[in-house]
Amino acid sequence: MRSPKLAALELRRFGRGKLPRAALVALLLLPLLYGALYLWSFWDPYSRLDRLPVALVNEDKGAVVGGKQIAAGDEIAEKLLDSRTFAWHEVSSAEARKGVEDGTFYLSLTMPTDFSGRIASSSGDSPETSALQVRTNDSNNYVVGSISRTVFSEVRASASASTSRGFLDKIFISFSDIHGKTVEAAEGADALKDGIDRAKKGSEDLANGLTDAKDGSGRLVGGLQRLDSAAGELETGARKVAGATQTLADQVNGVADEARPFLRDNVKTIAHTAELVADTSKVVRNHLDTLARRAPEVAKVTKATAELSDSVYQELCTGAAEPVSQCPRLKKAKDSAAEAAELAGDVNALVKDANGDVDRMRGQLTKLEKQARELKASAPDLARDLDRAVAKINALNSGAQKVATGADRLHTGIGSARSGSSDLDQGVGQLKDGAFRLDGGIFKLVDGSGELAGGLHDGAAQIPDYDKDQRDQRTEVMADPVKLASQSLHKAANYGTGFAPYFIPLSLWVGAMVAYMLIQPMNRRALAAGASAWRIAFAGWLPVVAIGILQVAALMSVLHWGLGLEMARAAGTIGFLVLVTACFSAIVQWLNARFGAAGRILVLAVLMLQLTSAGGTYPVQTSPGFFNALHPYLPMSYIVDALRRLITGGELGPVWQACAVLPLFTAGALALTAIAARRKQVWTMDRLHPDLTL
Repeated sequence: MRSPKLAALELRRFGRGKLPRAALVALLLLPLLYGALYLWSFWDPYSRLDRLPVALVNEDKGAVVGGKQIAAGDEIAEKLLDSRTFAWHEVSSAEARKGVEDGTFYLSLTMPTDFSGRIASSSGDSPETSALQVRTNDSNNYVVGSISRTVFSEVRASASASTSRGFLDKIFISFSDIHGKTVEAAEGADALKDGIDRAKKGSEDLANGLTDAKDGSGRLVGGLQRLDSAAGELETGARKVAGATQTLADQVNGVADEARPFLRDNVKTIAHTAELVADTSKVVRNHLDTLARRAPEVAKVTKATAELSDSVYQELCTGAAEPVSQCPRLKKAKDSAAEAAELAGDVNALVKDANGDVDRMRGQLTKLEKQARELKASAPDLARDLDRAVAKINALNSGAQKVATGADRLHTGIGSARSGSSDLDQGVGQLKDGAFRLDGGIFKLVDGSGELAGGLHDGAAQIPDYDKDQRDQRTEVMADPVKLASQSLHKAANYGTGFAPYFIPLSLWVGAMVAYMLIQPMNRRALAAGASAWRIAFAGWLPVVAIGILQVAALMSVLHWGLGLEMARAAGTIGFLVLVTACFSAIVQWLNARFGAAGRILVLAVLMLQLTSAGGTYPVQTSPGFFNALHPYLPMSYIVDALRRLITGGELGPVWQACAVLPLFTAGALALTAIAARRKQVWTMDRLHPDLTL
C-alpha cells in the first residue's frame, strides 16, 4: 500500500467516535494556546501603561526668580497627570515609600522640596542641578522598572529642556540689551568723532594764526627797539631844553628885584636866548614833521633800493654765466639795503603806532616856539613889563618842563612796550608750539575716535539682536540641540507583532509534538507488512503534515482576524509556515521513531535549545557563547529571521536562505526516520521489553 493511502487510513481513525474527533479538534486548536493565547496576553502592553498604579510625590516649595514665582514641580506634575502615562496617584513621601515596598505602587516619582530652587539657580552665582527621584522595586515587577527608566528619561529630558529654554531666553534678551547699548555707544562715538574733527580744524587754524602772530610779534619787537632808541635821544634833547628854560626861570625869579637893571643891561642876551629856544623848538618840530612825512617815502625808497640791489645781485652773481669779481661787495650792499629797508619799514610803523604822542609833542613845540618868539620881540620892553616877562618866562619854563616830562613818559612807555613786546613774542612762541602739539594730539585723537566708532559699529553688527520669534526659535534649538531622528524601516505595529515570528514556530513545534503523541511516527501495518523504509517514513509523516497545515490555517486566522496581525506578505507567510510545519513534523517524527519514549523528552529538549538560541527576544549576540554556537545549526533560527521579513517587511534574503535550509532539515530527518524504520523491522529484546514506556 502506498504512503498516501497509509496516511489517509491513519487519519480516518479520528472519525470513528466522539473521543477521537474531540482529540483531533484539540490537536488542531492546541497551537492557539501557545501562539494566539500568548501573543494576546501581551499584544500591546505599552498602550495599557495607564493602568499601572504609580505614586507621584510633589514636595517642591517653588522659588522666586526676578520677582516672579516659579513652581516647576507643579508644572511637571500637571503634565504627567494630563499625559496619563501611568495611573498616577498623588500621595505623600511616606505613602509612596510604603506603597512601592508592599506592591501597592509599582514605582514612585518624587520632586524634592528644592526642585524649583535648584532650577532657578541656573541664573544665579551658584548653579545647581535639580533631580527627579524615582524609586522602583524589582520584586514587584522587573519589566515595569525597565519601562519606567525609559519613560522617566523622557520626562527628565523634557524638564531639562524647559529649564534651559527659560535660561537661554534670558541670555538672548541680554544679547539684545547689549546690542542696543553698543549701538548707542557707537552713535555717541560718531558724535565724538564729529566734534573732534571740528576741534582738529580749529586747532589747525589756531596753529596757523599763532604762526602769523609770532612773525608779527617778532617784527614788533624789532621796531620797538629802534623806536626806544629814538625816544631816548628825544628825551635827552627835551631835558636839555627844559634845563635851559629852568635855568632861565631860576635866574629871572632869583633876581626879580634886580631884574630891571639886568634886563636893561641884558636885552640882547635875553633876546638871543629866546631866539635860541624858538629855533630849537622849530628844529625839533620840523624833525618830527619830516620824520612823519618822510618815513613812508623812505620806507618805500629803501624797499625799492633793496629790491634793485637784490635784482642786480641775482643778475650779476647768481644768474650770470661768469659772476663778476665784485659779487661779495654786491652781496653786502644787497644785505645792507635789505636791512635799511626793514629799518625804514619799522620806523614808519613806529611813527604810525606813536602818532598820538608825536602830535602832542608837535603842539607843545609849536607853542614853545611861539612863546620864545614873543619873548624875543618883547625883550627891549622887558624892563617896562617885567611882571609880564617873568610870567612868560615861567610859562616858557613850564612848557619846556612839560615837553621834557612828555618825552620822558614817551621813552618810558616805549621801553615798557619794548619789554612787553619781548614777553609777548616769547608767549606767542610758546602758544604756537603748544598749538602745534595740540594739533598733533587731536590728529591722533581723530584716528582713535574713528577706530572707536568703527569698532563699536562692528561690534554692534556682530552682537545679535533677536526679536521674540527669533529668540523662541533659537531657545528651542539650544534647549534641545540634538533630537533623535528615529526611523524604523519596517516598524512592527505593536509588541505582539514583533514577537509573532517567535511564538508562531513555537506553537507549530508544540502542535507537531502533540500530534505524534496521538499518531504513531511509523505505521505499524506498514512495518508488519515489511514495506520499504521510505514508505513507512512518509506514511508516518504525511498525516502530521496535513494536521500541521490545518493548524497553520487555524492559528493565522485567529492572529489575523482575531488579534489584528498584519502581514507584509500574507501569502508568502502562509506558504512558508507550511514548509515550517513539514520540517518540524519530520524532525519530531524522527526523534520519536528513533528514540521511542525517550524521544518525547528529546523533542522538548530540542525545543528549549531552539527557543534559547534563535534570537527571538534579544539578539543572539547578547546570549552566552554556547547559544551563539548552536544558532546556525537549528531550524528555528532561520525560521524566526524569515518570518520577521515576511510579517513586518524587508529584504527577502533570510527567507530564501530558510527556504533552502528547511528542506535539507526535512529530507535529513526523513532519511533518519527511514533508517529507524529499517531497524524497527528487526525485533530485539529491547523492543519486546523496553526499559521505559510513556
